[in-house]
Amino acid sequence: MTNFDNVTKGRIQQWLTAEYDQDTVAQVQKLVDDKEETELLDSFYKELEFGTGGLRGIMGVGSNRMNKYTLGKATQGLSNYLKKEFPNEEVKVAVSYDSRNNSQAFGRMVADVFSANGIKVYLFEELRPTPMLSFAVRHFGCQGGVMLTASHNPKEYNGYKAYWNDGGQLVAPHDKNVITEVNAIQSVTAIKFEGIQDNITVVKEDFDQIYIDANKKLSIHPEVVAAQQDLKIVFSPIHGTGITLVPKILEAWGFRNVTVVEEQSKPDGNFPTVIYPNPEEEEAMSMAKRKGEELDADVVMATDPDADRVGVAVKNTNGVFQLLNGNQIGSLLTYYVLSAKKEKGELQAEDYVVKTIVTSNLFSDIATGFGVKSYETLTGFKFIGEVITNLEEKENYLVGGEESYGFLIGDLVRDKDAVNSCAFIAEMTAYFKYQGKSLFDVLLEIYEKYGFYQEKLISLTKKGKAGADEIKQMMIDLRADVPKVLGGVAVSEIRDYENTVAYDLTTGEQRKINLPKSDVLQFITEDGDVISARPSGTEPKIKFYCSVKEQLSTISEYDAVARKLEDKVERIMADIVKN
Repeated sequence: MTNFDNVTKGRIQQWLTAEYDQDTVAQVQKLVDDKEETELLDSFYKELEFGTGGLRGIMGVGSNRMNKYTLGKATQGLSNYLKKEFPNEEVKVAVSYDSRNNSQAFGRMVADVFSANGIKVYLFEELRPTPMLSFAVRHFGCQGGVMLTASHNPKEYNGYKAYWNDGGQLVAPHDKNVITEVNAIQSVTAIKFEGIQDNITVVKEDFDQIYIDANKKLSIHPEVVAAQQDLKIVFSPIHGTGITLVPKILEAWGFRNVTVVEEQSKPDGNFPTVIYPNPEEEEAMSMAKRKGEELDADVVMATDPDADRVGVAVKNTNGVFQLLNGNQIGSLLTYYVLSAKKEKGELQAEDYVVKTIVTSNLFSDIATGFGVKSYETLTGFKFIGEVITNLEEKENYLVGGEESYGFLIGDLVRDKDAVNSCAFIAEMTAYFKYQGKSLFDVLLEIYEKYGFYQEKLISLTKKGKAGADEIKQMMIDLRADVPKVLGGVAVSEIRDYENTVAYDLTTGEQRKINLPKSDVLQFITEDGDVISARPSGTEPKIKFYCSVKEQLSTISEYDAVARKLEDKVERIMADIVKN
């Protein structure tokens, strides 16, 4: 500990006092005695902070870990803030949790703290998807909510997503204000851990039907589903909460031929059949894809542990099952919703779609093609939810999403919703199959009509304090020495979201970016390629995104143009990613 700064040393010493339970003190003392300096530093060098997805970290002892005290402190701070913001109301919150190790115990502990502060709690009896928590906040008229989940992170992680009264995750100014309240708690003795059971109402399984019925009303072509009720669907919850609702909603919509991947059907926080429980990863989708091949399925879907993200595999033109990326899934959903509504004469002047700044421009190109407005937000679905809330009763949200496999059709909730998405992906597959087309056929038609987009994401993992410092330095270096050429193409514009300024390198002009500050850099080339760099708000990673585009004269050119664009992406990424 000799090389630790005084603040870190002070935190360690505090966690060795009688304010903390004996087991916690013993674990911290063991780290000290065993001279586990790297672990000690990573556990105590900072307080856990709210990022794009709330509070998230590795489980264990320490101020930078997920445990009883960090969660208790966050909940006490949130309780204090809710009571200040709603002084003359009965304050209510909803609490749910996913299949991760400790999630249920954490959820019940959080409910206890809220209840001890005189707040009425709607606590889910069993694990449920994140979108159900958002739905519950809105349904029960709550002022806030908490979901215990680390989404698709590795098994050693857990997390705490905090929600406001619209059912969306905390955004400005509430996110910073809650942190201020949390930081004002100087001692864990200020946390009220002793729950008041009379303040806790248990949300039972029958609540599922309310959510399912509300979603079913969003169906655009129920008559096509009835005609295609035997559509072959393979689904995997990847050991998460999707098992509780996705099969139910597919059955309620009328799909009769759904096969669940048995080996991944049981909720399990150790995620025994995958390395990472993330449908963005090919390995995590492999078991579901094999089942799809075995059954010659029409569509394969898999959700992450808290069922807010969904991965999809479909047969390509060569009859081989191919994983779609998040941009492709979202573009297909956008195209389906807009085309189906147009066909039924239901598109309205006030309709709109939303995407994030690192999501393919194909979303907005499709919207423009249908005469529908599109909005752009910072990365993180909470910002999409904020747009929906701000435009409520003024404009009409139809569909939105982000490249990281999160989508929402309709405005029942204010977060990405893989349960809702699975129902619409199935309906979309049925609709196009009724027309004699596969989803891959439709994707190629979209490329031919709006332009062929090719995207790639590279994530560099940098763990601990040293990793956080390295990521920070990488962004500093990028700003100090901005690339002028990427992949052999000149950079024409730089968008610095931290300084909220866009620079035109051709004319020297500057313009203001009308979004909140965020540590993101974007480089736009003369060809219209978009390259983005941003540290993750929920994982120890820095992410580099690349999107390139070329016109596709005919579908027969697809393979040749795909190879050309893949080569271009590789050249660009080699220039921007130095580590």
